[in-house]
Amino acid sequence: MNKHGGVIDDLYAYRLSGEVFLLVINASRIEPDVVWLQAQAAKFSGELKLTDASHNYAAVAVQGPRVKEFIDACIPGASVSAMRVNAVTGLKKNQIAGFHFEHGGVLVSRTGYTGEDGFEIVGSDEAIRHVWDALLTAGHAFGIKPCGLGARDTLRTEVCYPLYGHELDEQTTPIEAGLGFFVAIYKDEFNGRSVLTEQKINGTRKKLVAFKMTGKSAPPRPHYPIWVNGANAGVVTSGTQSPSLGIGIGMGYVPAEFAKPDTKIEIEIRGKPFAAVVVPKPIYRKS
Repeated sequence: MNKHGGVIDDLYAYRLSGEVFLLVINASRIEPDVVWLQAQAAKFSGELKLTDASHNYAAVAVQGPRVKEFIDACIPGASVSAMRVNAVTGLKKNQIAGFHFEHGGVLVSRTGYTGEDGFEIVGSDEAIRHVWDALLTAGHAFGIKPCGLGARDTLRTEVCYPLYGHELDEQTTPIEAGLGFFVAIYKDEFNGRSVLTEQKINGTRKKLVAFKMTGKSAPPRPHYPIWVNGANAGVVTSGTQSPSLGIGIGMGYVPAEFAKPDTKIEIEIRGKPFAAVVVPKPIYRKS
């Protein structure tokens, strides 16, 4: 966070060994993140070495309830670094390990941004190209299909995962975004601590809500206005057609008094208002 409590980025920080850490940051935030991190590293007088290795790595995510049935065949054997497990499927949620792979070593973490079980694999361009081929081959019998960010976006919206540049930015705090459980205000001083402490105690003026369309409409999209009681109350940050529910869904910021579930709102789509309702998060939960 910055000193005002705004979010510079949300990222994964993996501990590979006692003093070696891997940060996986948003691709769109590489430049500002690295500038900020380098400024922090400079305060440690040589004790901390920071390297931007983004250009050395590629990544692929394989997600879904059946991934665990075939990923061990793609990347066989026990891990050789970080978390020690006998197979990729030995990793628990959020753990990471290094594995030998025929085209170069890879790092595999049991993470993802879809709300499903799955793995994210990081390695050289060549290694990841071969991992991609191996996944499609081994996963064919299980219904695997390649997909892009559009498909990923519908899944992360269904489970209300925030995305930088949509729900998060440098003018929005984690408390406003509903991520207060990530903020440990009992810790010693950190960027934005006083702002976030005040917000946790007294609440915020705006809140991130999830919503469903209640009638037939085109899908809601980012930047569409949100109306409450005939007045412009906010803006959609993420919106899509839910493949699981068959209706339009989304997230957006509204004044705190309109953030309660069952609050009736309207989404302006192509210049016309369409009925929607605030719902609890996540929007879709597997039964």
